[in-house]
Amino acid sequence: MMKKRGRRSGPRRVDFEPETICYKPCGKRGYSLERVVLGHDEMEALRLGDYEGLYQEDAAQKMGISRSTFSRIITEARKKVADALLHGKIIMIKEIEQ
Repeated sequence: MMKKRGRRSGPRRVDFEPETICYKPCGKRGYSLERVVLGHDEMEALRLGDYEGLYQEDAAQKMGISRSTFSRIITEARKKVADALLHGKIIMIKEIEQ
């Protein structure tokens, strides 16, 4: 039986390098808190969609991905950020792999 192959994902354009890679709730020790990890593509989706206010189609073009892929990425990123804010978790931004 042949294995199904999905579309190969190409490199995503990310034009943002965060200065801070860790955010934690005030007054709590980091070692005792759970973490959520945002990928650079998720940070870029949040920056373009929420901060820059671009339509999903325009933001997807800037990232070099389809609109549906952009929608999936930003939905997951928003869910992670909401989880961290609601449950007092650390938000870590994954470092770019060279």
